[in-house]
Amino acid sequence: MTKTPTSRLDRLLANMGYASRREIQMLARNGRIQLDGAAFHDADKRIALTPDLETRLVVDGEALDPLPGFALMLHKPLGVTCSHKEAGPLVYDLLPQRWRRRDPAISTVGRLDKETSGLLLMTDDGKLLHRIISPKRHVAKRYRVHLARSMTGDEAALFAAGTLMLEGEEKPLAPAELEVVGPQEALLEVHEGRYHQVRRMFAATGNHVEALHRESVGGLSLPADLAPGAIRRLDDADLAAIFDGGRRSDG
Repeated sequence: MTKTPTSRLDRLLANMGYASRREIQMLARNGRIQLDGAAFHDADKRIALTPDLETRLVVDGEALDPLPGFALMLHKPLGVTCSHKEAGPLVYDLLPQRWRRRDPAISTVGRLDKETSGLLLMTDDGKLLHRIISPKRHVAKRYRVHLARSMTGDEAALFAAGTLMLEGEEKPLAPAELEVVGPQEALLEVHEGRYHQVRRMFAATGNHVEALHRESVGGLSLPADLAPGAIRRLDDADLAAIFDGGRRSDG
């Protein structure tokens, strides 16, 4: 039987970005933290980190943020970068301000470059992150690609062969599946995460990617009703869908 983890309330809320532990102590003493409808004055007391705590614990009149160990999807818009360090708009700027102070920090699961839009997963769960990006898992990523020029008709066979060598690399790409949508539009499913992989694949055919949008990761698709820049928390079914073959979308 798995033992339910516990934490001191001040440490939990401080790690979730609410305030310093001393400030959390003050909030509790002033009756601004409630558990099950009653003031919780003793912030150094340990509480059980059960899933229902998010509905039972209220801080300054608001329900508790997601407990540690959660994941979310972001509809990444164009022009934002998956980085903590680069200049310009960052994907982390799209998160609620308090979430940016969490420890462990929320990280992107892999990256989408600045000029790529679509489904981006984020989590504070390191084990989950590594499960998704591990080459052993073969989690597919599906992209909608718009090209500068019409395809020649040889691309699908080339990508599926598992022999394509990208410039500057010594190992060929794993087989990838190409579905032609139109002369200059295609869906491409890859099972790796090499640097600018989709763009470089089409560059190897003499073409240029003008627009790139990630539609799904594993069996989890970007919902049609999730606007660019918006986030949505993943539930257990969403997480399971990442690792199965079918695609799930709420939109």
